[in-house]
Amino acid sequence: MTTSFTQTKVVFDSAAPGVSLVGDLYVPAAPAARSAAFVIIGPMTFQKEQAPTEYARRLAAEGHTALVFDTRYRGESGGEPRAYENPFHKVADIISATAFLRAQPGVDAGRLVALGICQGSSEVIRAVAEDERIAAGVTLAGHYRDREGDIAWLTEEGYAARLTSGQRAKEKYEATGEIDYVPGVDAEDMNVGMPGKFVWDWYHVWADKGLWDNRYAVMSDADLLAYESISAARMQTKPYLMIHSDASFLPDAARRHFEAMPSAKKELVWDGDTPHLSYYDQPDVIDRTVGKISKWSETI
Repeated sequence: MTTSFTQTKVVFDSAAPGVSLVGDLYVPAAPAARSAAFVIIGPMTFQKEQAPTEYARRLAAEGHTALVFDTRYRGESGGEPRAYENPFHKVADIISATAFLRAQPGVDAGRLVALGICQGSSEVIRAVAEDERIAAGVTLAGHYRDREGDIAWLTEEGYAARLTSGQRAKEKYEATGEIDYVPGVDAEDMNVGMPGKFVWDWYHVWADKGLWDNRYAVMSDADLLAYESISAARMQTKPYLMIHSDASFLPDAARRHFEAMPSAKKELVWDGDTPHLSYYDQPDVIDRTVGKISKWSETI
């Protein structure tokens, strides 16, 4: 099914007093039968115009209402300090976005789905597990968070160094209001928010166009590295679709999370050797992924 849709800028409250979240709401002209509605969150440091929008437009074209939004501290949404990466706050923002979407005309309150891309997956798992209003979860190319995965990502030494640095930066901020920043990505420097040339190759294009803020608050690591999602996976009893591949980030962590879920209605789609970043912006990959998600959503 392909249908036209409207896109509307929306503003709604976060769980933090006085902090608003800004998003884009996509509403199909002709909703699909048994149409689910989707709240979509992207990778670490994401802004809504990136991968989330690619999925929202396609889901709306398939007849689903979809909401993308900037979480606190990024893009058009409020919150200080800027470029602060806090997974706990992102979970709360997903829940706030779900409450907003639930109140929209034509949305079936019993068919709300949270969808996460890359590290957004680790936050979606927890939001779905903890909020009764979310009916199901979808995660793809997920960066799932457990001890084994974090060490595979950063090494023991790197994890300890970043955690210590983040804690010191957070203590400094709380004492003085001063914020220490590093780049979000860099082609060679590993002391950045998301190290690695393949990450730089994708993100710097957005930064060069002024469409993404290449900054990372060092204090983020105090919260980012204190977060894990495996305990939320163990609480996951709702319908759940996980899409991953051998070439997506930390495939072993994805398998551990899927196996940990007690849900009687879970599905793992292992997508061969599809490269991780292909899920962000490669049209054919996103098209087939959205097709799977839309068809699966009919079953919830």
